[in-house]
Amino acid sequence: MKTLLKIVGALVALVVVAAGCGLAYLQFAFPKVAAAPSITLDTSPERLARGKYLNDHVTMCTECHSQRDWTKFSGPVKPGSEGVGGEKFALSASDALYAKNITPAGIGSWTDGELLRAVTQGVSQDGTPLFPLMPYPHFGEMSEDDVHAVLAYIRTLKAVEGTPQPRTLSFPLNFIVRTIPGPNTHGTRPPVEDEVAYGKYMTNAALCSDCHTPIDDQGQPKPGMDFAGGMEFVESGYLVRSANITPDADTGIGSWSEQQFIDKFKAFENTPAASLSEAERRQNTVMPMTAYAGMAREDLAAIYAYLRTLKPVINRVERFPAAN
Repeated sequence: MKTLLKIVGALVALVVVAAGCGLAYLQFAFPKVAAAPSITLDTSPERLARGKYLNDHVTMCTECHSQRDWTKFSGPVKPGSEGVGGEKFALSASDALYAKNITPAGIGSWTDGELLRAVTQGVSQDGTPLFPLMPYPHFGEMSEDDVHAVLAYIRTLKAVEGTPQPRTLSFPLNFIVRTIPGPNTHGTRPPVEDEVAYGKYMTNAALCSDCHTPIDDQGQPKPGMDFAGGMEFVESGYLVRSANITPDADTGIGSWSEQQFIDKFKAFENTPAASLSEAERRQNTVMPMTAYAGMAREDLAAIYAYLRTLKPVINRVERFPAAN
């Protein structure tokens, strides 16, 4: 009996040592990314204008890194909070992320190369791996010129003091997140004339799949459900679900014309976000429609053209369960 206990104890000790070695390896060997490159961002008027357009109406960097007013339609950014961060993104009852301050008060000490590495490879200035809610996998596929333009514009934001709360990631997520960052693969922005390819590029830049693809209880995209809607959000205070934007005629946008798709966004262009009653807030959208409304018509048309090439998925989504 004593011999058996010794064997069991030895096996337990071996497992503990192996687990410790594995965790140590994850801690010190990851993330596997190179040192930040040495670059200087182009701050010409043309580049800043491109960066402002992409930030304000496509990539939505300041939309996530600001504080949003959920008493109004589509939760517009609260004036004066542009880039200050602080918005909470709950992953579970115990895990939460907080948008960082990306004004000069928060990233003023970062080099241009450190910024580029963060948004395209997922590693912070101090080497901390970023959770992919910060969509560096998408931005890493954009053209280098476009990413540089966005970062050059971000550099022009007004400095606003504020230090958001640190994130809370429990085991094993705190170790898994270290394995996700990796080298980026900058793409090339297709010519506008190649409408479907250009639309795919803009769809990636606008992060459409992240919100319109449902995930399982492990946080992974459900197979075969790309762009089929059903992702749940509670940022507005009420549960809402994203729409099916595959070309299914009954449950998606298959019956929409290009003009209807564009008009869906342009209806909110150059109009102040409407204040909502408590009942109306139950049917608010987390999609920043008033910001996307400023997207160029040719860009919206290209996104529509690309979405039409997707596999139709039958998925009828109850968008606003809280309204019932």
